[in-house]
Amino acid sequence: MGKQFDELVNFHSKSSDFVSVAIAVDESIFISYYETMVDSKSLLQDLFPVIVRLNGDKIEDLYASLPFPGKQIVTDTNEQTQLLMIGYILLSNRTEEACIAVQAVRTESRSINAPEVEFSVIGPKDALIEQLDTNIMQIRRRLPVPELRVTRMEIGSLSKTKCAVMHLEGIANPLNLDYMMKRLNKIDMDVITDSTNIIQIIVDNKYSLFPQFLETERPDRLAHVLSFGGIAVLVDGSSQAFTGPVTIGQFLVAYEDYYLSWHLGSFFRILRILSILFSIFATPVYIAILTYHYHIIPTLLIGPIISSRINLPFPPYLEVIFMELTIELLREAGARLPTKIGQTIGIVGGIVIGTAAVQAALTSNILLTIVALSALASFAVPIFHFSNTIRVIRYPFILSAQMLGLVGIVVCASFLLVHLLRLKSLGTPYLQPFYPLRFQDWQDSVFRVPTASFNKRPGAFRPLRKDRTRTKKPDIDE
Repeated sequence: MGKQFDELVNFHSKSSDFVSVAIAVDESIFISYYETMVDSKSLLQDLFPVIVRLNGDKIEDLYASLPFPGKQIVTDTNEQTQLLMIGYILLSNRTEEACIAVQAVRTESRSINAPEVEFSVIGPKDALIEQLDTNIMQIRRRLPVPELRVTRMEIGSLSKTKCAVMHLEGIANPLNLDYMMKRLNKIDMDVITDSTNIIQIIVDNKYSLFPQFLETERPDRLAHVLSFGGIAVLVDGSSQAFTGPVTIGQFLVAYEDYYLSWHLGSFFRILRILSILFSIFATPVYIAILTYHYHIIPTLLIGPIISSRINLPFPPYLEVIFMELTIELLREAGARLPTKIGQTIGIVGGIVIGTAAVQAALTSNILLTIVALSALASFAVPIFHFSNTIRVIRYPFILSAQMLGLVGIVVCASFLLVHLLRLKSLGTPYLQPFYPLRFQDWQDSVFRVPTASFNKRPGAFRPLRKDRTRTKKPDIDE
């Protein structure tokens, strides 16, 4: 065995799962591999019987005798180490530095299940899993065209995480692809374990609460975004992919809308917009009115409000913060506990704590109703990360309402609007189609037009080909 290969074996032998043994009739062939990375069935049933019968002393002769497609001759020690670490088996003789690397990677993954985060009653029930090739396969089944390009790369100096960048050639704008590839190539981290790690590094504004890439576990949504001209990034070991560029309108869309009639889809989207506004402004407006603008309260509501707040020791803003934090604690506790226990804690805990808080004169029943409706409204947001953002930005509005009343809410909303106007995703304005104003793109954001009329791709992606249909409608005079 060559000296360099001998040193490589001694280095890797410090790990208990590394195996290096002599095999064949005259024990002239050494086989080395990590048993935790190699498919044992392939090793015992396919490779071992062939190796035992091998004849020849040179690496070239051994290479020609192996009836396996995934084989190569490797001379560089660093490359040999990299192949060992990803599940290759190395074969070497006593004299030569070169060795044969045979692919026998263990590929174990869970089965394809229904989406858990973006579940829908109607539509496909398959979701991405942690296996990169399986995820690519699911997308290719929906877009079986040669224009679907996959660019593979590795990120992470230690983890060597495999990634795949997907786009439709001839539709996706090359500038968007260039932006994405440059940012991915500039990543200099040791370990990347999930797609969210990459997102936090390559976003345009690292200090913004708003998600600047759309994360999804649905292959049908990925295929839809790719067909519009978006760029998708899949990460090995992650069940979530992300796409870009994105606009705020995409976070209002639940993919189930496309499986409903356009009337229902439009109704639910408008309902989500109203629910977001209610979730943000309901409790701040309550504080502002009770603290500064009580004169605008309708006469019929004055009596119920006074009776509900007679014995309360806290001002409205402390009451609101107490209830908002209680809701957040219940939500966080329910998410961290096992599923059945978490559901029980969320329902029973909410009822018990709410009833006890009203009876103990810690909060009013009117505020309890408003906070509960605000929490329900935040659940209507279909994208999880955007829902978290809506939950957090309520607190600056609450403090602003306490300091300046309705004027404070307007000032806080102005700061938020300025931030959104400056925010971009891969260089694309975040507030499209509202600013810059594109009424044509409202057909797939604010509401949903009939599928037959949805024949233009959204301008936010800057697609090379805007028409979705190949043929034009015949003229009425023809």
